[in-house]
Amino acid sequence: MKIVRFISPEKKIEYGVQEGNLVRGIRGLPYNQLKYSGSSYKLSNLKLLAPCAPSKIVGVMANCRKVLEKYNLPVPTEPVVFFKPISSIVGPEDNIIYPDSSDKVNYEGELGVIIKYKAHRVSKEDALKYVLGYTCFNDVGAMDWIFDKNQRAVGKGYDTFSPFGPCIETELDPMNAETKCYVNGELATEGNTNELIFSVADQVSFLSHIMTLLPGDIITIGNSGCEGTVKRGDTVEIKIEPIGMLRNYVV
Repeated sequence: MKIVRFISPEKKIEYGVQEGNLVRGIRGLPYNQLKYSGSSYKLSNLKLLAPCAPSKIVGVMANCRKVLEKYNLPVPTEPVVFFKPISSIVGPEDNIIYPDSSDKVNYEGELGVIIKYKAHRVSKEDALKYVLGYTCFNDVGAMDWIFDKNQRAVGKGYDTFSPFGPCIETELDPMNAETKCYVNGELATEGNTNELIFSVADQVSFLSHIMTLLPGDIITIGNSGCEGTVKRGDTVEIKIEPIGMLRNYVV
């Protein structure tokens, strides 16, 4: 099932279920039992938004051995966590604004995990029961702020640095998801979540013992080598099947 969030022709923000080229509206939020509203729209007539409105975005870094080798970093014994502000969120087809204060901005194509139920101190065995589904996430970062100035919150926190979408896919194997990243229509990098050190279940359980995860919260689970530098004027696309393609424009 593909859950989308959109602006309707009546200029209202709604959730719905995408079925091919149609979207069936649902009542309220998608975290409990879905109830269809009876409305139906052509997908082409809708402006898709980021498919949920989280209270927080939790990022996990240093989660792929080949990326750690690239940067000569040690392998962690537990997830290494950072936060991105919700003001950094944009949706599919939106712009990524290249900040004047940075000379090196990177895309990172990652799987985003959307929480379904309030999660507090959940076990690894039960962790996936608290997941609604998955989305394409571009963990954009100003790498000079992160590495040269040791300012991760700055480098990851700029407005527009958290594009995700186009939907929440509820049926996907999170630890065998092939990720492909395209820049200006050309395949730039690719990887698979099976290369990650800490699984989605590891991360949900670990984080829920530190902070309460709320419905709609996002965990972006780390890139599997899908990263590279962008410049103004580039088009960046993150593709994870069966989720689809997230496309954004660097301006």
